[in-house]
Parts: sequence; structure tokens; C-alpha cells
Amino acid sequence: MNRRLFTILLSAFVIAALCSFVVFRLVSHRITATPMARTTRVVAAAADIKIGSIIHPNDLSTIEIAGTLPKGVTMKPQDVIGRGVISDIYAGEPILDSRLAAPGSGGGLAATIPQGFRAAAIKVDQVVGVAGFVTPGMHVDVLASGTPPGATNNANESTVTKTLLQNIEVLSAGTDIQKDAEGKPQQVQVVNLLVNPEQAELLSLAGNETKIQLVLRNPLDTQIAKPPEASMSQLFSDANAPPAPRPAAHRVAKPAPSVYTVQVINGSKQSDEKFAVGEERQ
Repeated sequence: MNRRLFTILLSAFVIAALCSFVVFRLVSHRITATPMARTTRVVAAAADIKIGSIIHPNDLSTIEIAGTLPKGVTMKPQDVIGRGVISDIYAGEPILDSRLAAPGSGGGLAATIPQGFRAAAIKVDQVVGVAGFVTPGMHVDVLASGTPPGATNNANESTVTKTLLQNIEVLSAGTDIQKDAEGKPQQVQVVNLLVNPEQAELLSLAGNETKIQLVLRNPLDTQIAKPPEASMSQLFSDANAPPAPRPAAHRVAKPAPSVYTVQVINGSKQSDEKFAVGEERQ
């Protein structure tokens, strides 16, 4: 082999080795200079945990989270065992304190009631209204039909319907407090609504004295309407009937003014002038 060619190849090999070494040192230095994200082991759900359930030890597992921890994350399993679930928790999801009921409050429907609210049970008809299509998490309006105090003795004419409450959340339908993801209807006798104490009093009074009906609404529609009360007389009145014609106005003819004739003599000329009553003063 040509000695000159060998020298060139050897020099190229040495230069490539030096470049590779320099690049390796730079990359390794950059990697070691970058701080590693610290991970923290937290409590998570081993399987799906439904709303209203009580957490047991076999429902829990642990996962590692890098970086900033979510607010209210649980670090110790004993802090959540025995507490009720107020919102569905899915497998592998960290268990947050906001998804659990207060310690000692148990599970079931009572644990899902926020502070300051009440669960009011409404008895519904299986046929009337939308009772067969109400599932937990939906929103409804409450209509009350009855006879107001002081109305006439004719019940058909004095019965009115009023929108009592609007945009009320359904806590449970019958014995089911789980949200139906498929939206399948079910026949129920009792629907529990999430209301404040004042609304609970109205529902209790309306349930004893009037007939209650639920009206299903879109949960994204939060606007509060102000519909007027509907009565039986309005229901059977012809709203499209033309208005009654107004009586034609009769013009009263004015009496003709009284006229008198005056004979005017001017020298040898005579003429008759006619005047109406009252013109002689002008």
C-alpha cells in the first residue's frame, strides 16, 4: 500500500475518533446537567369506583407522578379507606380529596349531597311527564298544577299551572344513583332532586296540595325563563280569533243655521241681503 495513502487514512481515523469523543463529552455533560424530574408515589384507584361506593383497601393502588402534584392528592391509603365516593373515579386515576365525602359521612345518596343543599323526594307517575326518562345528573323543571286559594268553585276554570322550579339537578331516579351513560329509560316511582332548603319547602307544599310534573331540559341551557301562569280558560280560548269589529262612529249632522233677509234701500236702489243668525255682530 502506498505509504502516503496509509498516512492519510490514519489521520482521518484519528480525527474522527477525536470528534466522536468531543461530541460524547458534550452530550453527556448536557444530560448530567439537566435535573431529573422528581417523582412522588400517590394513591390511585385500582379499578373503576362508582359514585356512592365506600372505598375498601382492595380498591386502591399506587402510581408515581412526576413534577407538581394535583391539589388534594392522597398520599396515604388510610386517609381514604372507608370514605364515600361523590364522583366516579376511574382505574389508574389519582384519588383526590374533592372526589370523596367527608370522613364519617358514609356512602350512598347522602354522601353526594353538597353542603347547604338537600335531597327532596318527588313521587312521579310512570306515565305522566318524563319520569321514565330521568337519570341521575340530568336537569329538570318542576311544574305544579292546582287551584289557587280564593278561586271560584268551578275547578275546571280555576285550575292553573305554574313553573315552580327551574334547572334542578336529579340526584337519583328510583334506587339508582349512577349516571346512565347509555341514556336508557327506566320506570321509577320516586325522583330525588338537589335543592336548597327554601326550594325543599316549596316542593313539600306542592306535593301535598297540587299535582307535580317534571319537564326535562338541556343541561347546557341554564337560562331562567319567566313564563306566565297557564289556566284552563286560556287553554280553550281561541287565540287566533279575529278581534271583534268596533262599532262605526255615527256623525251627527249639524242643524242648518237660521237665515233671515234684510231689505236694503240705497237711494233709488233696493236689494235683499241674507244673513245667518250671529253674523250681524261681525
